[in-house]
Amino acid sequence: MDLNLRKAILSNISENDASQLEATIVDAIQNGEEKMLPGLGYLFELIWKASDEQEKKEMVDNLEQGVKSATSSSM
Repeated sequence: MDLNLRKAILSNISENDASQLEATIVDAIQNGEEKMLPGLGYLFELIWKASDEQEKKEMVDNLEQGVKSATSSSM
């Protein structure tokens, strides 16, 4: 079976406006279902590719803080 996950995800969200995209992200995070992780990863890939160097640095800084926060709260 040839499954192109990126194409499937893009097909599912291609008609969505900003509020629908936000709802998709929020829903995926709140539900915490493992099956949503590939979709969120692809959405992040799209954001990353559309970002300039300053935005990428801000995302990495935010990610670093998020990882530190998650690590300290799980201990």
